[in-house]
Amino acid sequence: MDQATRKPFAVVTGASSGIGYELARQFAENGFDLLITAEDAGIETTAQACEALGAHVVHTRADLATYDGVEQLFAAIQQTGRPLDAIALNAGVGVGGSFVHETDLHEEISMINVNITSTVHLAKRVLPAMVARGSGRVLFTSSIAALMPGPYYAIYAASKSFVQSFAQAIRNELKDTGVSVTALQPAATDTNFFERADMEDTRAGTGPKADPADVAKEGFAAMMAGKDHVITGGLPNKIQGAVSGIIPETVRAEIHSKLTEPGSGDKTK
Repeated sequence: MDQATRKPFAVVTGASSGIGYELARQFAENGFDLLITAEDAGIETTAQACEALGAHVVHTRADLATYDGVEQLFAAIQQTGRPLDAIALNAGVGVGGSFVHETDLHEEISMINVNITSTVHLAKRVLPAMVARGSGRVLFTSSIAALMPGPYYAIYAASKSFVQSFAQAIRNELKDTGVSVTALQPAATDTNFFERADMEDTRAGTGPKADPADVAKEGFAAMMAGKDHVITGGLPNKIQGAVSGIIPETVRAEIHSKLTEPGSGDKTK
């Protein structure tokens, strides 16, 4: 990238599809240059789409489930020679099914590495420079699932609870530094999440879903406004978020299970 450019510079992880793809487009549409990453070849399509919107884009393929993959990404950020104005820590995967009878331990550990470990790792690398400069914006992709136990995708929901708590804690620590932290909490969204998580036969998988472009737009706007979090997807989701703290966790878990139990998408009741 041309170091003389005056456009702000942002990083988006998990940018090859879904919410990450749309977040990258939001940054490009709003005058940012970009470094985008994912582990699959789809990242090239995202780069082309963002370049068509006028952004200067660097793209790199990296496996964020590994320590070396995160270090590779951070090295790519440093190699641009540009200060980081914003970062969307969006990369994440899901694994669905009964924890005891159906899910695979290696897949769950890999999910923890992507959803939690890489998020902490990359935040640890990029935040010190932002704080030293006294400016920057961070967007963590959490989930509305962070607000309640998640039967039948228990590790995924727990990982998003970690991201939500982590984001809010770091926000408090950085409140006087000029660096803002925002948590994006989408509900069911029309991405490949349910297919990749093997949850297409669940009620959540077959039910209505938000447009990822709308989710990204809300998340970007909340980040730019410096909000602490945003629950996307309309009034029902916002009400769900508002009342979640007053419903016992056992009840929340039971309600959630009706949406995520394998085969629930085939049930009429």
